[in-house]
Amino acid sequence: MTETSSTETITTERDGHVLLIGLNRPEKRNAFDLAMLADLSRAYALLESDADLRCGVLFAHGDHFTAGLDLVDVGPAIASGAATYPSDGRDPWRLDGDWTTPIVAAAQGRVLTLGIELLLAADIRVVTPDARFSQLEVRRGIYPFGGATLRFSRETGWGNAMRWMLTGDEFDGTEAHRIGLVQELADHPIDRARQIAHTIADKAAPLGVGAVLAGAHRARREGDDAAIAHLQPEVARLFATADGAEGVQSFIERRDADFTGR
Repeated sequence: MTETSSTETITTERDGHVLLIGLNRPEKRNAFDLAMLADLSRAYALLESDADLRCGVLFAHGDHFTAGLDLVDVGPAIASGAATYPSDGRDPWRLDGDWTTPIVAAAQGRVLTLGIELLLAADIRVVTPDARFSQLEVRRGIYPFGGATLRFSRETGWGNAMRWMLTGDEFDGTEAHRIGLVQELADHPIDRARQIAHTIADKAAPLGVGAVLAGAHRARREGDDAAIAHLQPEVARLFATADGAEGVQSFIERRDADFTGR
């Protein structure tokens, strides 16, 4: 089933168990104003709250992923300390606790500031080789506040992160792939991101995916010992589910499993 809807700045499309989330302000190079931040926040809230959705794809309409924040519109709110997303949404930078539904991000063209942070907040990233990145906040008298200071060095190593965050220099998709900021290069990143998302949504057990994310978040947040303590209990829990039984039966019968999330 495919179901499409849109706000003024964000499109959403259900493609089976996958939710496609599209940045849709191409006339402004998908620069984020407050309305767009709110719309993306609500789309993320939908992804996290709807049990029928098993994976999300974040992409952009037009030639560019995003030129970052529309500082004229968003700047005063940031300077005042006001919330940049609504109470019925989720943090667009995914900094408001652990997330249970994976997101695959696809990007092309300019991927500036907030754009890099949206990729870092996703679980898997695919971009074009000639995509152009810049974490240029230091050249505007501010600094990355959407997660780059937490995630960039963790994903790419300290030196690689500081090379680009402290200078604001531009780099391309090939360099992003070399340093581990992105996982794949593709001429058609949206198509590739959808393939990956459908592999997760259609072939992997939803409870298993949630357990993997939870375990990885726990290890990162609380350390290895805390994560290790949950390994055996989680294995036992999953084996006791209907999906656990289906996984074993599909192995015996040498067929693809039909998981229901129970």
